[in-house]
Amino acid sequence: MLLRRVDINGQPAKIIAVDSGVTTAASGITTAKAEPVKIVPASKSTVTVGFDLPHKERGKDPVTAQIQAPIDARSNMKSPSPVLPANEETNKPSKSKEFKAEAALKEYEKARGGGKDLLNLLVIGHVDAGKSTLMGHLLYKLGQVPQRSMHKFEQESKKLGKQSFAYAWVLDETGEERSRGITMDVGQSRFETKTKSIVLLDAPGHKDFIPNMITGASQADVSVLVVDSTTGEFETGFESGGQTREHALLVRSLGVNQLVVAVNKLDTASWSQERFEDIRSKLQTFLVKQAGFRPDDINFVPCSGLVGENLTQKSEEIKLSKWYTGSTLLEAIDSFRPPERPVGKPLRLTVNDVFRGPGGLCVGGRLETGMVQCGDKVLIQPIGEIATVKSITLDDMTGNIAFAGDPVLITLLGVADASVISIGFVLSDPNYPIKVSSRIQARIVTFDALSVPITKGFTGVLHVGSMSEQVVIKKLISQLHRGTGEVVKSRPRCLTKNVNAMLELEPSKPICVEEFKDVKELGRFTLRSAGVTIAAGVITKVY
Repeated sequence: MLLRRVDINGQPAKIIAVDSGVTTAASGITTAKAEPVKIVPASKSTVTVGFDLPHKERGKDPVTAQIQAPIDARSNMKSPSPVLPANEETNKPSKSKEFKAEAALKEYEKARGGGKDLLNLLVIGHVDAGKSTLMGHLLYKLGQVPQRSMHKFEQESKKLGKQSFAYAWVLDETGEERSRGITMDVGQSRFETKTKSIVLLDAPGHKDFIPNMITGASQADVSVLVVDSTTGEFETGFESGGQTREHALLVRSLGVNQLVVAVNKLDTASWSQERFEDIRSKLQTFLVKQAGFRPDDINFVPCSGLVGENLTQKSEEIKLSKWYTGSTLLEAIDSFRPPERPVGKPLRLTVNDVFRGPGGLCVGGRLETGMVQCGDKVLIQPIGEIATVKSITLDDMTGNIAFAGDPVLITLLGVADASVISIGFVLSDPNYPIKVSSRIQARIVTFDALSVPITKGFTGVLHVGSMSEQVVIKKLISQLHRGTGEVVKSRPRCLTKNVNAMLELEPSKPICVEEFKDVKELGRFTLRSAGVTIAAGVITKVY
């Protein structure tokens, strides 16, 4: 596990630590039946999240249509009873039968009603597309990087013969990242636009660090896809097995449905409109027809991270301004619609960092649903321990409360052995705990990257949020029609590329998951094998 920090305006901004290893769970979990949970939806929003598109739009979204269709038919089915640890008086479920969402929604309106909308923005793209340089230069132009620090980066990078990496060093802080010239972990920093407060997540592009990128994608609301427009480089990243395609498929399958495509390094093509339009045409077709984005949710912006053109101000480059009159990169980011925040649901906080701090055990992660306050009791699953929230750090400042969508650092009291907590664990409301299961039913869509047919006994790695766990395909239930979701073949012998199917998965250890219809943030997943992403899906039943 690697912890890094970036100094912005002289203040340390925490970098989320990520770990591509497999989550482990403690043994000896005993369970007892509890009352079924009735989860009250959050307040209505015009923004849909992830695969939960309006029915009339599903035909326009291949990935959504293929996975979501039969889920609606199951929406009235009763969920399995939640699981709680037995034999502990403090762990008994509440007498309350129904989660009360009103209080959480009132607190959210009181605390956030008058502020800027929070957006978790993930920057993705093929290795060497210029992601870190682009966003580092953007932060510099916004005044987030002191001139003294920028001068230091320039001098140090020049000594190493890597002067063009100076802006990338704003985000790539570690010595190994700087010496290798690539991002390895998900870096985090913050900036503001006119109407948004942005948490910037800079994801690695190299294929060896895709698991780290997935961790970042699981925290994202929206994304910037950076492509290198240099002749031959775009083709390498997009058409020759590069990460442009895989990253786009990953973020879409993990719930991101708004995208800005930064056509970077266009200065190397003399700001050619023809080159820009060629890239836009190829990417638009792929993003809409294969990845499942809607055309209105994609914005293409020509720019250059190295020279800083068209980032925060309209370009003064004559070769560009004579044909491009659209938005700057900053304006495009500001135009993202704020996502739905499921505050009115029971607490779910995914753990992506664990360390011992001066105040006690610290757990970093993202609130997927609900809210948390100092003094609250939380249930740590799958180990079944109860802890108390001592303090909450949000935006590098200590506070008393945090809401769905917030990246937070929480100090816990009452954990007997901190070493048993791992990345991928979930903190939940003790009265409405997250499910812990060793068998799930899911609907998946397979991708082009699938090289070997999926059969019974097939093994892969399941990614849900920051959790990754090896799974075995226990049963192929049915193959489904890609458009209607109807069963076209029961108990197929195998699954090939670009098909829809229902199947049963068995993780090697108990994992924390939810049914997609209840908690979308923890009910969607990706499936990887042999270093590539072969499928995405949603969980339809937790046994």
